[in-house]
Order: sequence, then structure tokens, then C-alpha cells
Amino acid sequence: MNRGRAALAAALLCPLAAIAADEFPSRPITLVVPFSPGGVSDTTARPLAPLIAKRLGQSVIIENRPGAGGGVGMAHVAKAAPDGYTLMMALPSISAIPAADKLTGKTPAYSTSQFVAIARMSADPTVLAVRDDAPWKSVQELVQAAKAKPGTISYSSSGVYGTTHVAMERFAHAAGIKLLHVPYGGGGEQVTALLGGHVQATTQTYGNISGHIKSGKFRALAVQGAERLPSLPEVPTMKELGYDAEYYLWAGLFAPAGVPAPVMSRLRAAVRDAVADPAFAKAMTGMGTPVQYQDAPEFEAFWRTDEGHQTGVINSIGKLE
Repeated sequence: MNRGRAALAAALLCPLAAIAADEFPSRPITLVVPFSPGGVSDTTARPLAPLIAKRLGQSVIIENRPGAGGGVGMAHVAKAAPDGYTLMMALPSISAIPAADKLTGKTPAYSTSQFVAIARMSADPTVLAVRDDAPWKSVQELVQAAKAKPGTISYSSSGVYGTTHVAMERFAHAAGIKLLHVPYGGGGEQVTALLGGHVQATTQTYGNISGHIKSGKFRALAVQGAERLPSLPEVPTMKELGYDAEYYLWAGLFAPAGVPAPVMSRLRAAVRDAVADPAFAKAMTGMGTPVQYQDAPEFEAFWRTDEGHQTGVINSIGKLE
């Protein structure tokens, strides 16, 4: 077979790659946020989408698909065509959900092998917060109250085994307490629940609750990172308080596995330029979330390490009712 025939045969066998290399993108791209509006993945995706669109010459449409702690939207993207037209802004729950399904005897709706990492935008420690009128002025006081009345102090999360559920249960496990879990669809709903007094605590990134902390509506009790936050210098870390409850809520862009290399290259370049745009940094800083960018190779390594941590946390928590 001569070179011309070989090239033709390859194109026939892999038409997606041939078309994608020459024409991508030829239509709008959908960026799935597997949570309701207002959460970390949503507030990260919205300023990024128009900047990517500007570089690709096609619209990037945000589509919120909440449910099951992010599992509904993630399963949808896992099954989407690997053509570059369906992307997803995910959180650590991308790894936690399959691990939790296995633990509870369910058939996972997707596996992490069905995704490919494009880039990481941020990686923030979560902050444990309560309403300002709550009776607890410190983590120690909250722990004492929880031990006195197990299962009565409620907190909001992104869903069973979702990102903030795992973060809060890691703290509860470390402190030896039992809290009342109340799941919601995303960060916005979780925060609203605390504002309205429907729950008594939550753990979120600082950017997601900074306005309510500054206004005095929320009281930050502890940071779940290795170091204190510059924005909250007076708030101790869980580690300082003697609790092994370190946790980071990162946001990263993914695509279904199998996207042709030329398309992936174009997406990576567009995202890299978009993240470097001052407009994106301004939007993120305004939310109290500094950009912590990682390109595909570095992000892939970070994600796989974090996946191991997520699985370990899920298994240590065990099967929950």
C-alpha cells in the first residue's frame, strides 16, 4: 500500500480526527457544570467561557446539570462524543463519586478513565463556617456541642459523597463527632441554606462565602488547608487545632476521553491563553479565589494523586446511611 492509500485508509478509519484537525470548532461548544448555579465550578466556568470562545471563534455555552453531588452531569459528559464539543468544569467529586458507588455496592455511573484532563484553574482549601448568631465561637465549642448531642448539628453539602460532604465528614471523622448531613445541588444552594437558617454550618471555599464573612453574616471557624489564608489571618487551620482534616476544593476542565490530539491541542492552547487573560484573574480574585493554573500533564498527575486521597477518605468514612 502506498502512502496515499495509507493516508486515505487512516482517514476512513478515523474520520473524527481528520475532520477535527481541519474544522474544529465549527459550532458552539457546551461547557457542562455538574452543579446548580452559584457554586465553585459554576463561578469558575462563567468568566472562563467567553474568554475561551474569543480564542476559538465559537460560542461556549454553560449548561448546568446538577444532581447526585455532581454525578448526573459527570455521567452525561462521560458518555458524550469525544469530539471537543462537550467540556466539563469538575471538582474533586469527579473521583469521589465512583469510589463511593463501589463502596456502597452500586455500579458506578462512570469511571475516571472516561475523562481526560485539560487544565486546572484553582485549588482552594475549604473553610468551615457557621452563622454569626450561632452559639459556637470556635471549632472546639462546636465539637463539644456535637459530642453532647450527636447528629443534631446540621450542615449543607453538594450531595451524598459530594465534594463538601467529603470535606465535612473528614472533619467529623477526625473530631470523633456525628453531624446531620443535609444535601443540596451546589454551592449556591448550600450557602443559601445557611443564610436562611435551614442548616447550622457549611464548609466552602473562601471565595464562595467571602461576602457573607465580610458582611458579618457568617463566622469562619477554621481553614481546612495546610496554612492559614492571607484573607483570614486570624482563623486557625484544622491542623493547628489538632484535626487531620486537610481538604482542597479544586476546579478543573475535562473532556470525554478519546478527543483527537489536534483538538486537544487547540483546546489546551485556548484555555491556557484564556486563563492568562487579566479579565479571568480579575474575576477569580474578586471572588477570593486566586488562579492556580496547571496544564494537562501537570494537572493529570495532580488529579490522579488527589484521586488516591479521595478514595482513601471515602473508604475511611465508610458506608453512610
